[in-house]
Amino acid sequence: MKKVILGIAALSLLTFTSCKEDATKKIDEKNVEVAAERDANASNFPVITFDKMEHDFGEIEAKTEVETEFNYTNTGNAPLVITDIKSSCGCTVPKDWSRDPLAPGATGKFSVKFNGSGSNKVTKTITVTANTEKGSEVVKIMAFVKPESGLTN
Repeated sequence: MKKVILGIAALSLLTFTSCKEDATKKIDEKNVEVAAERDANASNFPVITFDKMEHDFGEIEAKTEVETEFNYTNTGNAPLVITDIKSSCGCTVPKDWSRDPLAPGATGKFSVKFNGSGSNKVTKTITVTANTEKGSEVVKIMAFVKPESGLTN
């Protein structure tokens, strides 16, 4: 048993002492420059800036369809690509957005239709998935849905 432990210790000592060559001599300066440039470009994300983060439809009758538009601008330094827009439920439908890259400074829009389901104060979220640093942004719609006429409590 002592011979095994002694053998492992000798092998470990040999391994650690065989790497005496200075590691800084192995660094290729060209690779460092390429990596620095790559890292600088990797931090250039598009930034999506909305004209509003939420829209309140106010009071609406039950089952009344309402629609709004969200406008956005790419305020970043790289092209913005929106890959998907999803709502928190089937009663809210986002549509009409461009899947083409949006250049820095350019604007775009999408619409959201709400079918008036639910009752009282209703809030729905719309998640915009894009190539931003966070990966997604959330906007909201709200409404106070009045009960259907003819129904009493």
